[in-house]
Amino acid sequence: MRCCETTENNRTEVAKPEQVGSNTEYAPAVDIRESADEFVLVTDVPGASAEDVDARYERGTLTIRARVKPRRQEDASFLLREYGVGDFRRAFEIGEGIDASGIQAEVADGVLTLHLPKAPAAKVRTIKVKGA
Repeated sequence: MRCCETTENNRTEVAKPEQVGSNTEYAPAVDIRESADEFVLVTDVPGASAEDVDARYERGTLTIRARVKPRRQEDASFLLREYGVGDFRRAFEIGEGIDASGIQAEVADGVLTLHLPKAPAAKVRTIKVKGA
């Protein structure tokens, strides 16, 4: 699995918010770990519920979108305002070694976790060596 935005230290850069039409989209930080059977992708999507998350795998690209409802506080007088609210979006190129039919996702406490099982052909296979 190859992430689209990596640095030389193999750490992902967190992008600044990007204006898309009239909405703001954030590129959330992502952790990806690999086990023998799957890749696990974990990302923060604060304010998004399961109904607000759209995860799609199409033609080798995994795209994650999460919609966040805006906070309406027009009558508030802010002394300091640093917390931005917006939607989340990230996309990743994934090799052919993923079993797309087995991808699962769950969101809990603002954290989205995707399980991307490896296809049988992509798993490491130990070959038993027989003696003569």
